[in-house]
Amino acid sequence: MGAYILRRILLMIPTLFGIMAISFAVIQFAPGGPVEQVIARLTNQGGSDRLGGGGGDASGSNVDVAGDVSSKYRGAQGLDPEFIKKLEKQFGFDKPPLERFGMMLWNYARFDFGDSYFRDISVLDLILEKMPVSISIGLWITLLSYLISIPLGIRKAVKDGSTFDVWTSGVVIVGYAIPGFLFGIMLMVLFAGGSFWDWFPLRGLTSDNWDQLSWSGKIVDYFWHMTLPLTALVLSAFATTTLLTKNSFLEEIRKQYVVTARAKGLSERKVLYGHVFRNAMLIVIAGFPGAFISAFFTGSLLIENIFSLDGLGLLGFRSVVERDYPVVFANLYIFSLLGLFVGLLSDLIYTWVDPRIDFERRDV
Repeated sequence: MGAYILRRILLMIPTLFGIMAISFAVIQFAPGGPVEQVIARLTNQGGSDRLGGGGGDASGSNVDVAGDVSSKYRGAQGLDPEFIKKLEKQFGFDKPPLERFGMMLWNYARFDFGDSYFRDISVLDLILEKMPVSISIGLWITLLSYLISIPLGIRKAVKDGSTFDVWTSGVVIVGYAIPGFLFGIMLMVLFAGGSFWDWFPLRGLTSDNWDQLSWSGKIVDYFWHMTLPLTALVLSAFATTTLLTKNSFLEEIRKQYVVTARAKGLSERKVLYGHVFRNAMLIVIAGFPGAFISAFFTGSLLIENIFSLDGLGLLGFRSVVERDYPVVFANLYIFSLLGLFVGLLSDLIYTWVDPRIDFERRDV
């Protein structure tokens, strides 16, 4: 097993390199980079009128230089070319792309993500600041989806083909088909002061008077704010696990050892939870880390935006819009690295749940 783990860890290096290289190459062709963002803010605020050296009174040579520099950026006409060069140096665009990519990889290997372009804070501190909100959402989604999915999937397997199985399958499929963000908007319209009832808060994770509340009041206030976002996310999150649990149990129930256990007079509960459960839940339990990572990093992105929850999803969205590349690439690097390690962790959980599985004998 040690050799297998070592091979998997070594394979993470080229995988991570490929992810970062492709993303970096795509960014080079994306319009509206950080320099353009600063230029747009200055011109919208009349900043060009306050900057010297770039106006029409400049000499002919300066105009030529300004034309060469400003032609690279939309809206840079009339700005001081030296100011544009300072912006390029500030954001690191005065270096060739390959050099910038190499420096980024070297820094990221040491977990040095630098500072945000547009926030006066280091990228790592910014991510750590937003992480509790996303962890909270991810934990609750994963916990609730498993608490719903496993009992429901087992019940559906036992009642396979019955009326209960048919109508619950319909509910699960419809819930899975509705996008979480669309259901979240519907919940806001119905229950957050839209066109109907005003029962739940529209945004935020806590109320403004959070610090003044008692411990019990803080708990109630927290779940009051989390009700709509979690409902929107859990609706689609539990569908896959429910059907996976049902199919796993159905496959095990039809095997010979279950027939033998029933023939010995064991109760149905003893057969299900004493014999079938361990084998049927192998794939479900092993998928737990992946389900948490999925809910933590991807599932809550749109929901955080809809309900204004200040987590990693909202941070990533705003960073992409603002072209805050250090935050964007740091999020991508950290999430990709965690995803690769979670894949390895899932394999190790397989071997822990079922010792008969030996990945070391397989070719990686």
